[in-house]
Amino acid sequence: MSLHPWLARSRCRSASLCCFQWRASARLVSTQPARLESSQDWTDFQRRRAERSTLVDIFSQHGSTQTSENTFRARDTLHKPPRHATGSALLAAGAHLGHATTRMNPNFMPYAYGTRAGITLIDLDQTLPLLRRAANLVRSVAYAKGAIVFIGTRPDLRPVVQKAAERLGEQGYCVGDRWLPGTLTNKIQMFGADAVKEDKIVPDLAILLNPLSNMNAIRECAIEHVPTIGIVDSNADPRIVMYPIPANDESTRTAELIAGILSIAGREGASLRAAEEKLAEKGREQKRFNFQ
Repeated sequence: MSLHPWLARSRCRSASLCCFQWRASARLVSTQPARLESSQDWTDFQRRRAERSTLVDIFSQHGSTQTSENTFRARDTLHKPPRHATGSALLAAGAHLGHATTRMNPNFMPYAYGTRAGITLIDLDQTLPLLRRAANLVRSVAYAKGAIVFIGTRPDLRPVVQKAAERLGEQGYCVGDRWLPGTLTNKIQMFGADAVKEDKIVPDLAILLNPLSNMNAIRECAIEHVPTIGIVDSNADPRIVMYPIPANDESTRTAELIAGILSIAGREGASLRAAEEKLAEKGREQKRFNFQ
């Protein structure tokens, strides 16, 4: 009796599956270690284990020092960002992905690498030196005891700007909600005349993680002569901020990476200033002691 073609194929598949399961079980049985049946087997097992341990100790000195503790993971960009900017870290964070080619701003052409599948690719060879320049600026401002404000008004950017401001201590501030118009240009009405006289309202540097959504903040910083650093995507004009960083402004990982690098640079500047002041105070005390 002849079988239907679909029934014959199903029988062949079931037979192949049974054969595969039998081979897998046989392979599992064959890979199990042999039992130690005599004292000589136990002696040989101990000798092989000692030889393996000796080889590991010898070659570990010449191998990589990378462990599970010092290995960089993508989820560490918020709490443990890298200190220095690298192209591989930017690439892993998706900083090279821009908007659709039809939305590209003509002034963004110098920072565009090309297009693929209708998406503008950002040239990370341009992003890397601009990010390092921005980090040097943040380090210098923090060294001069300047106030630095991080602005990121999307819900996913709120913890990013909060963490970045925490790294700078008393010199760091953040805006995680909507920027209120008139915060800098109408500060007397916003904060009161006494607060404006006693406290410093205008920051020394503003870092914007989503500049297009905070054009009011950029205009007020321009009026108050506050330098600005911003993540500029392919649909934006890089000239809206003073120090543009061409990168993907819609990627949370990119914002975490860039804000982390800039905040660590600011922390280094503040620490360097504190160390120099401590050394100078120690020198003055030493001179006072010698004079007495």
